[in-house]
Amino acid sequence: MSGLIPMISFQRMANYVGAEPFRPFRISLASGRTFEVRHPEMVQLGRTAMTIFTSLSDDPEEAKEWQVDVSLLLTESVEPLDATARPQGT
Repeated sequence: MSGLIPMISFQRMANYVGAEPFRPFRISLASGRTFEVRHPEMVQLGRTAMTIFTSLSDDPEEAKEWQVDVSLLLTESVEPLDATARPQGT
C-alpha cells in the first residue's frame, strides 16, 4: 500500500522511553518536524498519542517549558541520538 506513512507503535515508543539505562533518541514526524528526547521525563506516552515537553532555551534563566501533543499515527521514526552521530562507513 504505497503512500501510507508507517506509524510507530505504542510498544516501540514505550521501549525507548522506559529503557534502562535510558538512551537519548530523536522522534521524527511525518511533517518533517523532529524532537530530541534527552530524558525520559520529556515524554508522556499514551496509547495513541504522546506529549513531548521541551525548553525554548538552553539558558536556565530564559528557559520556558513548552509542550506539544503528537499522535503516534503521525510519528514516522524514532532512533537513538548516538546512532546518527556515528561517522559514515562504520
